[in-house]
Amino acid sequence: MEITVTEIARLWDRTLRKIEEKVNDRAVFASLFEGSYIDEVKGDTLVIVFNSTLATTLMRTKYADLIKDAISEVSETDYKISCVDAESIKDERKEYVEVKKKSVYFQDTSINANLNFDNFVVGDFNREASQAALLVASNPGRMFNPLFLYSNSGLGKTHLLNAIGNSIISSRNPNAKILYITSHDFVDEYIKYVKDESSSENLRDFFKDADVLLFDDVQFLANKVKTEEFFFLVYNDLINKGKQVVITSDKQPVELKGLEERLVTRFSQGLVVKINEPDTLTSEKIFRKKIEAANLDINKFDENVITFFAEKFSKNVRELEGALNRLILTIVTEKHVDRITLDIANKAVLTLDGGKAFSDQLNEQKIISVVANYYNISVSQLTGKIRTGQIVLARHMAMYLIRDVLDLPLKKIGDAFGGRDHTTVMSAIERVEKELKNNPLLINVVEELKKQINE
Repeated sequence: MEITVTEIARLWDRTLRKIEEKVNDRAVFASLFEGSYIDEVKGDTLVIVFNSTLATTLMRTKYADLIKDAISEVSETDYKISCVDAESIKDERKEYVEVKKKSVYFQDTSINANLNFDNFVVGDFNREASQAALLVASNPGRMFNPLFLYSNSGLGKTHLLNAIGNSIISSRNPNAKILYITSHDFVDEYIKYVKDESSSENLRDFFKDADVLLFDDVQFLANKVKTEEFFFLVYNDLINKGKQVVITSDKQPVELKGLEERLVTRFSQGLVVKINEPDTLTSEKIFRKKIEAANLDINKFDENVITFFAEKFSKNVRELEGALNRLILTIVTEKHVDRITLDIANKAVLTLDGGKAFSDQLNEQKIISVVANYYNISVSQLTGKIRTGQIVLARHMAMYLIRDVLDLPLKKIGDAFGGRDHTTVMSAIERVEKELKNNPLLINVVEELKKQINE
């Protein structure tokens, strides 16, 4: 006879009381058995989950007989036991859900386990979207249905879709049928389904079994009349059954051209949230997070490298990640790289599409790099605290040129040199201006540097 979830929970509670009576050390019992539970019954075997790998190992080697005896006493049944740790059972559940989803349709799509709420960087630009996604993941189908997220490309919509799916699987319902599907995959699958009249399962029925639909880039359904009609049926089936739908797009519903009005109207009935472009500070946080995720030492990066990448690629997080990958490649191929300087960063991104990059971008960082190269010192030396004669001269020259060429505020110039006070910057500029009045050689140096800056 099948044992119910309630009966399983009651069995384990009673078993724990028996075990506690027989374990001499209460602290050991509390530590090892805290959060444990019977996950499922497979025939005559109870699968029991414990809170760590160490606890699971001890259960298998030291406490197995004690657990079996306690269960037998409580249930009057000679169960076998299988002890597993919490992390492995999560992984098994994810694999089970993905295999189950792939069994008939959409075999090339799945949730990306690496995209979750923990590694999603939140700033003012995406805070509302992140909060809405978290609420949907905590209460699927009960609020904000559908949730409609829109933004320019590369600002985290896909990350949030996957984070919602991963959150539901890991914390709420590991057996939930969660479908992450792009509009391109949807179109392709629908066309194949229509052409294959011998299909053993109805595609619409496949969607009816879904608990959550995460649909990416809905704008690409525009002007695909038959596919859009089918999506309308799928969408209505899920919404009417209280299933959660989350949709992303590059535009808000009312701006979507080529989609039926009835579909656009339904999108607007839920919660519509825009993700804006991140500011430089948030882009720096994102870049730092990407560095850590790549197992690189953040302390080896010059601050102006992080600022440079954040400023240049702030409009698209995917481009920011791609630029980091280029930088990683450069670091790997370069020999004896102790620090990642702006020179190295510049070299890494020169070949990026759309990115003549740093060499074509006239800003304070470029001027600093040009001056550092001219005086044969590193950017970190130029912007650092070393006060030897040649480095100080180069530093003053860089400050002067930034002021002269870009006319930046003194405070912003100071920020580019490690946060120096504006009075220090002013003093450096005045020294160079005074020297230029009496030193023809220095005039030639300034002219040559300006020429290189504008190349």
